[in-house]
Amino acid sequence: MTAQRQEISPSRPGFALICLLAGIWLAIGAVAQAATTERIVVNRFSGVAIEGFDPVAYFVVHEPAQGNAEFEANLWGAVWRFQNEGNRASFLAHPEVYGPQFGGYDPVDVARGVTIAGNPRFFVIAAERLYLFSREDNRDAFAGNPERFLHEANKRWAGLLEQLSQ
Repeated sequence: MTAQRQEISPSRPGFALICLLAGIWLAIGAVAQAATTERIVVNRFSGVAIEGFDPVAYFVVHEPAQGNAEFEANLWGAVWRFQNEGNRASFLAHPEVYGPQFGGYDPVDVARGVTIAGNPRFFVIAAERLYLFSREDNRDAFAGNPERFLHEANKRWAGLLEQLSQ
């Protein structure tokens, strides 16, 4: 190809642009995949669990309360925030009690065989454990008969957890 033909050939910049766009598309797909394969529901950018709400506060003040970055703990690959050092210490001593069950996924959806992140504003404490729900309807249905949903959710959780860890 002559120098003149190389200068006016539109295919080289177009090919580079296509490669760039394909690379961006693959990167976005990898980020989206990573966000849906978490064993604990976290913010994919910050790694903060349950939107920074204090998991112990649900038991102490019986409502969602925002944690403080000054009182953080790293556990299970997530950053947990607390209102004070006492809540942080309680969580670290008994994370299986204070941490949201099913990794923060909605137990009604888990019972159906799907993992949908719970919203920390929709919660129930049942049998001294914290459950988060994706919707108010799910929370209300669960509150009416937690045993039914927990029976199904516990049967399905191991299989769903295996999928999430891939």
